[in-house]
Amino acid sequence: MAEGLSAVARTGRHAAHVTAATAAGFYPALYLLDRPVAGIYALFTPIAFGILSPLPGAGRDRAATMLRAVPAAAVLVVLGTVLAVGTWPAVAGMLAVGFALAFGSACGPRTAGAAPGLQLFYILACFPPYEPGTLPQRLVGLAVGGALLALAEAFLFPDAPEPSYRGRIADALDAAALAASGVVRGEGPDPETAGRLGAAGRELRLSRLPAGARPTGAGRTDRALAQAGAATRRLLDQLALLAAHVPAPGDTVSADLLRGIAASCTETAGALRRGDRGRRGRTLPGPQLLEEMVADFLKARGGAAAGPEPAPRAVLVRRSTVLTAAVSAVTVRTAASLALGGRERLHGLPREQFWYAAEGPARLLAVRIRGNLTRRSVVFQNALRTALGLALARLVAGSLDLSHGFWVLLAVLTLGRTTAGATWSAVRSAAAGTLAGAFAAGLLIVGAGGASDVYAALLVPMMLVAFTLGPLGGPAWGQGLFTLVVATAFAQIAPVTWRLAEARLVDVLTGSAIGLLCGLLAWPAGARAEIRYAMSALLRSAAPLVRATATAVTDGSGRVAAPALALAQAQAQAQAGPSASSEEPGDPGPPSPGVRLTLHRLRIAEAAYAQYRTEPAASAAETAHDWLAVLDHGSRTLVGAYWLPRTDGMPGLPPEARRWAREAAEEVVAATARAAGFPPDGVRAGPAPLPPEVAERVPAPLLAPLTDVEVWLRALARDLEAGAAPQAPQAPQAP
Repeated sequence: MAEGLSAVARTGRHAAHVTAATAAGFYPALYLLDRPVAGIYALFTPIAFGILSPLPGAGRDRAATMLRAVPAAAVLVVLGTVLAVGTWPAVAGMLAVGFALAFGSACGPRTAGAAPGLQLFYILACFPPYEPGTLPQRLVGLAVGGALLALAEAFLFPDAPEPSYRGRIADALDAAALAASGVVRGEGPDPETAGRLGAAGRELRLSRLPAGARPTGAGRTDRALAQAGAATRRLLDQLALLAAHVPAPGDTVSADLLRGIAASCTETAGALRRGDRGRRGRTLPGPQLLEEMVADFLKARGGAAAGPEPAPRAVLVRRSTVLTAAVSAVTVRTAASLALGGRERLHGLPREQFWYAAEGPARLLAVRIRGNLTRRSVVFQNALRTALGLALARLVAGSLDLSHGFWVLLAVLTLGRTTAGATWSAVRSAAAGTLAGAFAAGLLIVGAGGASDVYAALLVPMMLVAFTLGPLGGPAWGQGLFTLVVATAFAQIAPVTWRLAEARLVDVLTGSAIGLLCGLLAWPAGARAEIRYAMSALLRSAAPLVRATATAVTDGSGRVAAPALALAQAQAQAQAGPSASSEEPGDPGPPSPGVRLTLHRLRIAEAAYAQYRTEPAASAAETAHDWLAVLDHGSRTLVGAYWLPRTDGMPGLPPEARRWAREAAEEVVAATARAAGFPPDGVRAGPAPLPPEVAERVPAPLLAPLTDVEVWLRALARDLEAGAAPQAPQAPQAP
């Protein structure tokens, strides 16, 4: 109940902003200056940025985004005005502009939020009559409307700030610090703490955030925040495992590192809340960097292994889990520092994991664009569908010479969805709402006639009601009330008859039919069809990387060698086809193709998952999977490839131990390949534990790194079993 009232209040405030800005620009332009063209643009600019564009943030954040978008809108107005000379130039421009703006959603939430509104400026300007002499009025109306809406957003009933992802990471790190300290003091299993850590990890899922608050941009800050969030989720998962098991008494080696983890988490959380970078651009966990503590831990663990009494297997497993938690904490600290503007030198860290740290904004943007220029990218699919729909609508409206034909394109823009089913639902509701709105508008026009003062008095309350109830009530309310708004506004610009309502109804129905046709012909299933392919491709590329990593650890390469990864890439590309040519870049120097391929597939799968969470729930007969567990598997595979091969191999490893490592890795590889097909009965992926008789023959200094491989393979198996297990479909959470 409280959440519903809060949503109504937030929508009402937003409607008040748009209404105030529209009235403040439209009435003076029309009645004081007698500039109807400027009045039209002053009317539609707040509607474009305030209603059509789901801009991220609150208040001043949205105002800043609008002001940055106004120059781009001016360029589109100029372009549309010039191309309005004929139907075919306008159609060609619509195709290019429509694709570019829709594809720009890959660049981040602000670009994605502003894109629909920016589309409207080209749409308005590219329709007849061809009057380039009115361009100054158009630009003035645009500037005035944008400035007034920015002022209203910033100062009129400002919204409370939205929770940031940075703050959520800080809260999760506080929970991690408390849990790490508790594990040091623990006297037994603590399932309650494990449950709290699991809940904190779920709060970091991007589906729990408004779309505009998700760190999905192409820049360094968003990439670093996304990496920090993923690493924090892994850290919470690892600490939950430690809290759920009996601690090993007297394990001072692990206790010291756990204290370092707690200190690092606390310091990083504080830096994220303050927004600073710490000394010299680094978020410090205390007097000693956590990387140095990890190095000390490895030395102490090696020294303990060389002692007269080797540690029991349970202690070795616990230490390996603590080590993986420390690795996650190092990743969080480094990524958080990068997100806050630090310039990490990455001492002792795998540079490929933070490949974006030294790249400039233009390079990162080019990487994101190139990575999505594939037909398997949902961003590319949506951009192409939108561009074709808008271009076809412009061709139909121009060829048939429809009155107020821009309403046809506006219907395509506002009613198009990522699935044909969702588009049909929106179109059906919008048609009913437009019919009711057209009938009401016809009655209003017949009753008021040419009395412009009646329309002037009704416009403000009409907009306030429409912009409040429309977003809350759905397409039917939105289209019906907006029909009344445009009828009331246009009746003040020029004499109208009831035929205006008829033209509005015809245009909306025409645009709805075009949008529905595009939805049926171009990727009608949306991300529900694409996500299975994307996740399968991710698993197929990760499988050979698991083998290559295990081989690099046990055979002495010291890192995931390029030859092994070249084989991994060749195997993955042979299975997945040529669509994997776009890749995220690695660190300068010899590339790691398998890592790059898996990272590219992970980005494509993440985009498909993000869209999947916004689409209507699947039918009850359809089964779904825990796609987030599949993403975790890909991320954990990459982390293992970055961190595990840190020695010069194990030259003294007995053949039976080497054979066990190879067979355990192959079991996970085979399970990953089976999971890529998502069999209906799921996947069993438990690699055989290191046999005690084999462990006894392994030299003590080699047993600990071999246990690290075992713990990593077990974690991968857990992710596989969770991701491949069928489950009932769940309704997507509100973005």
